[in-house]
Amino acid sequence: MEVTAVATQGGYGSFDWVTSYLLMFSDGGRNWQQYRQEENIWGFPGNTNADSVVHYRLQLPFEARFVRFLPSAWNPKGRIGMRIEVYGCAYRTEVVYFDGQSALLHRFDKESTAPTKDTISLKFKTRQNNGIILHRAGPHGNYFTLELIKGKLVFYLNPGSAHAHPTYAPMTLTLGSLLDDQHWHSLLIDILNTHVTVTLDKHTHHFHAKESGYMDLNLEISYGGILTPGGTLGFSHKNFHGCLENLYYNGLNIIELAKKHKAEIFTMGSVSFSCPQQPIVPVTFLSPRSHLALAGNSGEHKVSVSFQFQTWNEAGQLLSGEFWRGSGSFVLFLKDGKLKLSLFQPGQSSRNITAGAGLNDGQWHSVSFSANSSHMGVVLDGEAAGQPLVAVPIASGSTYHFGGCPNNSSGSGCESLLGGLQGCLRLISIGDRVVDLILVQQGALGSFSDLQIDSCGIMDRCLPSYCEHGSYCSQSWDTFSCDCQGTGYTGATCHSYGTPLSWWVARTNETHSYWRGSLPGAHKCTCVSEGNCTDSQYHGNCDADWNEWNSDTTVLSHKEHLPVPQIAMTDTSRPDSAAAHILGPLLCQGDKSFWNSASFNTETSYLHFPTFHGELTADVSFFFKTTVSSGVFMENLGITDFIRIKLHAPSEVTLSFDVGNGPCEVSVQSPTPFNDGRWHHVRAERNVKGASLQVDQLPQQTHPAPADGRIRLQLNSQLFIGGTASRQRGFVGCIRSMQMNGMFLDLEARATVTPGVEPGCAGHCSSYGHLCHNGGRCREKHRGITCDCAFSAYDGPFCSQEISAYFETGSSMTYNFQEHPILSKNTSSLTASSLQKGVTFSRETITLSFQTTGTPSSLLYVSSFYEEYLSVILAKNGSLQIRYKLDSHQDPDAFNFDFKNMANGYLHQLKIKRKEAVVSVEVNQSAKREVMLSSGTEFNAVKSLVLGKVLGVIAVVIFILLCISAIAIHIYQQRKLHKESESKVSKTEEC
Repeated sequence: MEVTAVATQGGYGSFDWVTSYLLMFSDGGRNWQQYRQEENIWGFPGNTNADSVVHYRLQLPFEARFVRFLPSAWNPKGRIGMRIEVYGCAYRTEVVYFDGQSALLHRFDKESTAPTKDTISLKFKTRQNNGIILHRAGPHGNYFTLELIKGKLVFYLNPGSAHAHPTYAPMTLTLGSLLDDQHWHSLLIDILNTHVTVTLDKHTHHFHAKESGYMDLNLEISYGGILTPGGTLGFSHKNFHGCLENLYYNGLNIIELAKKHKAEIFTMGSVSFSCPQQPIVPVTFLSPRSHLALAGNSGEHKVSVSFQFQTWNEAGQLLSGEFWRGSGSFVLFLKDGKLKLSLFQPGQSSRNITAGAGLNDGQWHSVSFSANSSHMGVVLDGEAAGQPLVAVPIASGSTYHFGGCPNNSSGSGCESLLGGLQGCLRLISIGDRVVDLILVQQGALGSFSDLQIDSCGIMDRCLPSYCEHGSYCSQSWDTFSCDCQGTGYTGATCHSYGTPLSWWVARTNETHSYWRGSLPGAHKCTCVSEGNCTDSQYHGNCDADWNEWNSDTTVLSHKEHLPVPQIAMTDTSRPDSAAAHILGPLLCQGDKSFWNSASFNTETSYLHFPTFHGELTADVSFFFKTTVSSGVFMENLGITDFIRIKLHAPSEVTLSFDVGNGPCEVSVQSPTPFNDGRWHHVRAERNVKGASLQVDQLPQQTHPAPADGRIRLQLNSQLFIGGTASRQRGFVGCIRSMQMNGMFLDLEARATVTPGVEPGCAGHCSSYGHLCHNGGRCREKHRGITCDCAFSAYDGPFCSQEISAYFETGSSMTYNFQEHPILSKNTSSLTASSLQKGVTFSRETITLSFQTTGTPSSLLYVSSFYEEYLSVILAKNGSLQIRYKLDSHQDPDAFNFDFKNMANGYLHQLKIKRKEAVVSVEVNQSAKREVMLSSGTEFNAVKSLVLGKVLGVIAVVIFILLCISAIAIHIYQQRKLHKESESKVSKTEEC
């Protein structure tokens, strides 16, 4: 029957009920299969009392003749008690069996019209990992074929010689894994013109053929093997050995036609219409502690043990035992995916045999271990493993240990070199006797612990693969991992952007690898935001790696990085791999997404958006600032699932979610409060491997996902930003640049129509004022900040670009601190006593950069109305000379600095800092000198600053090929007179 639902109830009038259980099914009462609600979910929640009924409608119905409920937990105050009911409907089946040397050929009516669409549906079951399931060929070597190869289903589509072209290689599509497990697998193929859809066990794959000539095929199709003679095909021709069920071609029941011996169906070999039950009983070793002990032929002068194993783990102990009367022992184990046999005998060093490689591939491998009176050897997959070991006379011991050793292994003769096998065993033989594992299960033979008998619990954790962007998935028994090398992404599932495969160069020659919007780090192309990518699992059409040209369009809009002079693309060295790009013109627009923000004024205010779809991967990033102690940033609810990010306490941000395994929480705590009114950056991600949370530059916190837990985040409510539907305290403050799975939310547009929320935020300078360098002043804007460089010697968006000038011979530039002296009241004559000290320095800091090859040269001259001055000169030998005269009645202080030749054509940085009589000089941020002045401590009535040519009492010095790139004077004025009026400052240029 087809099972669609199950229901459970506790024991009547008792304390006996089951709280969780496993559901298993079989079509023959052997080799049970566990039901999975999701890709890796096996457990069902049970009852909480004896009377209520818990009903589950199965997401994926299954067909079976036998159903088994395995209690895994129950009421601790009672015992196991279950009343169960199974819901379903009748299931009609037609079966054909192929013995590996038989096939069916279906020839179509030549008079019939060729269908516009071909649909083939069937189920198959086998324990052979190779074999042709169906094949259809054309007159020019074109064909499509469905074949099992190493337990995977491979669909071939070949255009044939009529379309020979180096880029038109046969197209292949590989589906599934572990399909030789003796369980039924459903298959549906739809071919419409050049579009092909293949669905295996509810997982659908689409691809598109380049040429319509694929459909130029013969009017016949074979099942179970290839009957038609013709061109040589580049794959195995091993026929299918197993059963097909409900085989339909365009609505025709092929098996029913074959049973009725219809003329259009031809048979080859022995074809039967029932599926013989071959009760091969597997056993699952669930953990490294799993153990199976079986009796040996004690004292027999011949040792022979054989079995088949299947695992994903690189290491694990398979078999160990002692020989009779202490004559030695052996251990057979996997290490680094290789099979190893170690022999231990008294008085001799250990000896080893190594065989095979990559045996942790999930395939069944046969092992035969044998020993006689003088030799010992291993046969792996039908081939002898190296030279047999020469041994002293041995005889079989009393017990063989499969997997790990029992807990009380002392004296048991079990050698434990490493943890036991996690995987499956079957077809165990000791001597000439096949071990009946059902008797082991019933306790009539051997002993065991932590085993699952009559079922192989292996699963392919890489199918479907949750490794994104084409990364390679590898696995062990318990988990999987993603190799992100060569993808340009990082993280547990290669979801986050990392080492780029392509990048572009900004105007200051630094490289960048983000491709969308104004926010560096988006790393997604435009098709993601528009929802029209060729393959939705990739963040751009070019990432999909299709065997045809695709294009992406992106807008680079972070203005500090524009224009773009160069684009680089890698990963084009592979065969048939190519890339091209077109760089458009520079357009001026704003940073809309980065500064898109909203202000939440009350705890009850919020913005709502459509449901967030992040079933397998959910990444969220945003900025916030607040002065409150707690509040919810975002929340989305499902029936039981949810995801929430909130300020839990002044110094703690939390990410909490539930995907059906119970609530999980990741927290980041800070030594300083987050509610300081400054912007903070939150980055959160939840995927099938776990969750991570980072705030600002604090260490990232992670939480691993439970093994075999639920993985899909199923939400159905609206997405709340700044508020909550769960009666928690809402957020009061500002949120901006909210990005979810690479898409920005337009907070401002929604805030304009939402009461209690205002578009935009104020106070950006409190967080970003430090971006204005070199004395630049931060000015608030509606969207962001601007740096006012009027009082800085630098320019640019952040006052970080040096202002430079090129001085030709004889040129100079003068800056006047004041045009005329300030006279005292009631004074008509200009005397020293009547001159006010409008600009007086007791200390100053001067920084400048210069580059020249000419000497002698004047770099800087500052004069005063009192005939005081400061001069900076390069002497004839290129050395630096600084002169201070701060008292008109004394001689100037002259200092010569022998740093090095500073007229060597290189750029030099000079910093002069004076505090009263102490002067420190620094060159190129390293060499420093300190000198003392004797001519005074105050620079009175400063008049002007001259770059290049000196006017006045000092002789004119020609300034040759001198480029001064930046100069800044930081003035600390000391006012001597009460209520002095401020000086007017003007700027003139003389060239």
